[in-house]
Amino acid sequence: MISMRFPWLAAHEVNRYAQPLPGLERPVRVAHLSDLHIGYYIDSRIVRRWVETTVAHRPDLIVISGDLTDTHRAEWIRPAVAELAGLKAPLGTWAVWGNHDYRLRRYKSRDLSDLQGWLEQAGVRVLNNAGVQVRDDLYLAGVDDLWHGQPDVERALREHEGGAVLLVCHNPDYFFEIPAKVGLTLVGHTHGGQVKLPIIGPVSTSSRYGKRFAEGWFENPVKGFVSRGLGVSMLPIRFRANAEIVIHDLQPDGKR
Repeated sequence: MISMRFPWLAAHEVNRYAQPLPGLERPVRVAHLSDLHIGYYIDSRIVRRWVETTVAHRPDLIVISGDLTDTHRAEWIRPAVAELAGLKAPLGTWAVWGNHDYRLRRYKSRDLSDLQGWLEQAGVRVLNNAGVQVRDDLYLAGVDDLWHGQPDVERALREHEGGAVLLVCHNPDYFFEIPAKVGLTLVGHTHGGQVKLPIIGPVSTSSRYGKRFAEGWFENPVKGFVSRGLGVSMLPIRFRANAEIVIHDLQPDGKR
């Protein structure tokens, strides 16, 4: 595969954060992956490296915030997606769609059922405007892609029975639609700019808000974290916007 020519794309950082999450009664470790972009540059061997790093941190829960793929070619997608079967966590591995995932629909089929089936075979479940009570004190929700899907956060929160609410979506531009009951939102999409120049900063974030939500933590309009992601788009390079796996150690907030 072409990605054999780009071994540096397997390189990544692991960044860890400890944060309180309102409504949480017991600590939970969440591994946040994003923007794998399996396809042109990212193959099964690179994905395997990311999987090995993730499980080494023994997360309770694993989430992937969209753009799992970057191609419509099934022969490139399936072997790499199969590697995701190595993502083991007691509370499961969950994903949402990103804008690049819809390429498969554009070229191959009328929906994303093929990709969803391959993910489910690997033990990765998709939350598409849906949620699940993964623990009595933690509700996990996921919404569809903002650009090509029909995100509906109210529908995703419909089954919330109690406890903390953790939301996963792809695009930080959706922050303004998220209600206050969501304690933390994990997103990707921007790649941190992928190329970040001195003085200028991120070259492009593919956001209507420019550099505002390029990467990291945000408190306004909601509490959210934007991952720089793992893969690449357009060109097989990153500069001062290193690929990352994020480990969130979420704690009870102490409020009663």
